[in-house]
Amino acid sequence: MNKPTDFDTELARIDKELAGLDANVLAAPLSIERAMRYVYLLYQRASLTGRLDELTTAETVIDRLIAEVRNPSDLYFLKANIDFKFHRLSDVRRDLESDRELHDSPQGRALLADLDFQEGRYAEARAGYESVIRDERTWDALARLAHFESKMGDLDAAERLYTEAADELTAKQMRHYAWLELQRGLLDLTHGRREEARSHYRRAERAYSGYWMVEEHMAELLAAEGKYDDAVALYQKVIARLPRPEFKQGLGELYEYIGETEKAQAFYESALTDYLASAQRGEVHYYHHLVDFYADVRRDGAEAVHWALKDLELRDNYATRAALAWALYRADRIAEALAEINRALSAGAQDAHLFLRAGRIHRAAGLEADADRYAQMAAALNPRHQSFHVHR
Repeated sequence: MNKPTDFDTELARIDKELAGLDANVLAAPLSIERAMRYVYLLYQRASLTGRLDELTTAETVIDRLIAEVRNPSDLYFLKANIDFKFHRLSDVRRDLESDRELHDSPQGRALLADLDFQEGRYAEARAGYESVIRDERTWDALARLAHFESKMGDLDAAERLYTEAADELTAKQMRHYAWLELQRGLLDLTHGRREEARSHYRRAERAYSGYWMVEEHMAELLAAEGKYDDAVALYQKVIARLPRPEFKQGLGELYEYIGETEKAQAFYESALTDYLASAQRGEVHYYHHLVDFYADVRRDGAEAVHWALKDLELRDNYATRAALAWALYRADRIAEALAEINRALSAGAQDAHLFLRAGRIHRAAGLEADADRYAQMAAALNPRHQSFHVHR
């Protein structure tokens, strides 16, 4: 009999405790302590499994309890995190403003800095992260600033901050350690350092075995290395456990990359069905995936522009501007694409695929010198930028 993985062990522990609380935990007379434990476990389980429907279930219980609890700060914090995961940024701000204690806490201020970053206020985001770290030097605050620095091109600072974040963790927080190792590995992979990425991914697996997130990152690395059969098998394993549309699209793109177009189309169709069903339910978190899908899978520029504009309404940052630029390029609206990609570049982000697309748009506009310069910048950041990669 195989030894249970760390993932399986944690999931079993959560499920056992949930079962012990029983289905009547929310019935009158309400025990606030038991109800709070119940909703926290629901949130923890959804975060562990990656199942978005479970997050929605947790949110429903949170909304009910907010009206029942005298001090709902913890509930608003969970609600704000769920809203952030679903890209409902205006709701995140409303959640934080609903409770002054939460709004002014280090956790609340960290989320406000995340909002600044998502909404394109980069100086404010950096200042917010640094302010939180001065007051409370926690692993997650350090990781947030590390992510910021990685996007803005200070790789040494990002690596130093990720290392310090890992040092702040205890032996009981190995899933968080694995997550940090994935971020460090992804940072290496986006700069063409495959062996370093592999080392981080292996450390993540040793720290917290059986984690689907590690397997999904490893599948991308295997594909980038040309180990296509292994990558396909790992993607299939992840999708069997967690059939999220972005993973289906990733496998579809891998099949297309290796010339198996018929298999690719089946996964593309399934992914698109899921994306559109989500949007039809009024959800917004897959808008950026729809932009990518229509721009690069279907090559439907008009539809890509439609979803890019909807995403831009939610969060105006360099990534959404670059996505709109690429959609406009696909729609053969080159002058508009040029204006948008230059707005994206003005943020100062350092990303090989951003520069690669900037080069192609400038070339389409007849600006050959600029196109060559951006192509060289892309190659300098990641000499392997033409290899397989997934949209995140």
